[in-house]
Amino acid sequence: MFRGVQHINLDAKGRMAVPSRQRELLSVLSEGHIVLTVDTQTACLALYPLPEWERIERDVQALPALNPAVKRFQRLVLGYASDLQLDGSGRVLVPPALREYAQLEKRAVLVGQGNKLELWSEDLWQQECAAALSPDPTGELPTELMQLNL
Repeated sequence: MFRGVQHINLDAKGRMAVPSRQRELLSVLSEGHIVLTVDTQTACLALYPLPEWERIERDVQALPALNPAVKRFQRLVLGYASDLQLDGSGRVLVPPALREYAQLEKRAVLVGQGNKLELWSEDLWQQECAAALSPDPTGELPTELMQLNL
């Protein structure tokens, strides 16, 4: 499971060093083979170990492509998917199109999401946190959250 929030840097070429805790898990799960793609709901990227991505890819491809909304989703998630390999120093090159999509420059944030990691620009992550912490104008939580026992 990927957990935690870690602030990282991208170098001038767009490479990021994956923190050792996540790098070790990626080595165990996928021998450092990862897939990086877009998140269609926010301007961040999703980083998956290859076996987890292969499961998701099958599910996405099985969706009814004649539905225009599904087709748009498939185009983005599958179209932007990039096969990457951690180098000997635990770094990975984030492709330019993905850096542009997520507005990544030098400062970034890796956010554990269980089966994947999210990669955010530091500025957008701070905005996301601020939005998540501001009260809902209606004061109501979604039903799904009300069912949780924390």
